Amino acid sequence: MDLAILYRGPLSSCNYGCTYCPFAKHAETAEELAADRRALERFTGWVASRADDRIGVLFTPWGEALIRRWYQEALIRLSNLPNVTKAVIQTNLSCRFDWVEECDKTKLALWTTFHPTEIDRCRFLERCQELDRRGVRFSVGAVGLKEHEAEIRALRQELPAHIYLWINAYKREPSYYREADIRRLEEIDPLFRINTLHHPSLGKPCRAGSSVVSVDGDGVIRRCHFIREPIGNIYESGFENALQERPCGNATCGCHIGYVHLNGLGLYEVFGEGVLERIPERSPAARG
Repeated sequence: MDLAILYRGPLSSCNYGCTYCPFAKHAETAEELAADRRALERFTGWVASRADDRIGVLFTPWGEALIRRWYQEALIRLSNLPNVTKAVIQTNLSCRFDWVEECDKTKLALWTTFHPTEIDRCRFLERCQELDRRGVRFSVGAVGLKEHEAEIRALRQELPAHIYLWINAYKREPSYYREADIRRLEEIDPLFRINTLHHPSLGKPCRAGSSVVSVDGDGVIRRCHFIREPIGNIYESGFENALQERPCGNATCGCHIGYVHLNGLGLYEVFGEGVLERIPERSPAARG
């Protein structure tokens, strides 16, 4: 079995205070953090037990996970398992990086986000440069707020050319972008326009639920993060029977970690082996 898993445990705290994020500066109790660690260790143990499968993992936490040692340990363990194809995590890069030297870097990748209100651009670039020196594959991105455009553009100019910089559209305000705004941001991220859309998805084929699934801290399987109906549990015998192609049940899909798996958009052709870490296999051309 070949399976990509988007794992999201109970962790919901972050050390940053971004105004556009509901988990900014949220603190969890010691008991809540311990529960998250137990859930994560159970999950990595389960992946290790699936020796005959090929499994890719993307951690999509509600908050910042890499400041927690147990997530670093999970990536070390997973990347060194022979049955794991990819071990990826979303992060703001506020952790130290010495632990990456214990990973199999051919499998490790980071999906990193720059938050201009929380970290100086020069400091963020230094962290990117350190990752590059250490031989870690990563993408960089930011939320496309208009007041941050100059910082994002400067970041693109200062990052090495081989690092893909993606931009997530700000969608809380309808018609936030004019066509001129979109075209300017496409100069930085040629795929930006795709992210501004809520793609019609009802009844359309999607890999979610068959070759890629969402799994929570209790092992509950859902087709993706945006369809709440459970289809099974990885800790129950025979869960594989739930992995089958189904048409999407949502009217639209507007988040990259969802729509990238829609067959009709053809984004697997763009990202190739870099789907989980959001790193295009080939240089994307602007669509418009």
